[in-house]
Amino acid sequence: MSLIDIGANLTHESFHHDLDAVMQRAHAHGVDRMIVTGASRDGSASARVLAARHPARLFATAGVHPHHAVEYDDATDAALREFAQDPAVVAIGETGLDYNRNYSPRGVQLQVFERQLQLAVDAGKPLFLHQRDAHGDFVALLARYRDKVPGAVVHCFTDTGEALRDYLALDCHIGITGWICDERRGTHLRELVREIPANRLMIETDAPYLLPRTVRPQPAHRRNEPMYLKHICEEIARDRGESVAVTAANSTATAEAFFGLPRSS
Repeated sequence: MSLIDIGANLTHESFHHDLDAVMQRAHAHGVDRMIVTGASRDGSASARVLAARHPARLFATAGVHPHHAVEYDDATDAALREFAQDPAVVAIGETGLDYNRNYSPRGVQLQVFERQLQLAVDAGKPLFLHQRDAHGDFVALLARYRDKVPGAVVHCFTDTGEALRDYLALDCHIGITGWICDERRGTHLRELVREIPANRLMIETDAPYLLPRTVRPQPAHRRNEPMYLKHICEEIARDRGESVAVTAANSTATAEAFFGLPRSS
């Protein structure tokens, strides 16, 4: 089994002391490649550096999360455009809209999201997207650019069936995390995951966040890490009514095609 974690925040401070061990555990659980999420200018730079240290195992995204939209300026845009020229940077993002917490004003979020949509068009790279409580504005803006970019994945999908079908109608990919394992808020995903075509489904941990609640034993530190992607894959396979080998093979092939990664041997 060869798995690809399409969303791991490996530059997070919780990984600073033991990243090598984290990567070893991931490999032992079949997670051979990981996409390191860039969510700010500095975070994107760090993700790029980390990917360069681990060629063929780690790749990076470059973008600014809507929480940090107020920090986006011309210098940030120029830096992201420079990062996007690096072959190790395989997507633009994490970008999108978040009206749940509104850490940045909604008008600013919309402007910054559109700047990064244009950046993806200019760079010819797919989008790594975030959306929370902003579906209408998000879809309306994304639809204006969707046919100009090679791909778009709605990362950490937790939304409704209507939202899912809107994304699939836009030919988007869907990223599923351990949220599906949360009996308090993720049970609807166990039904919806069956609706995602195999060539549109990718899997991710969003580590160190969203530790799957069905992992046993639960680690005392509560930190999620890429090794648990195998557990998420097993849960998704069960919900889709297919073997773990099929879910793993399909999600890996889909991620390879989406991010332009070499095919695993």
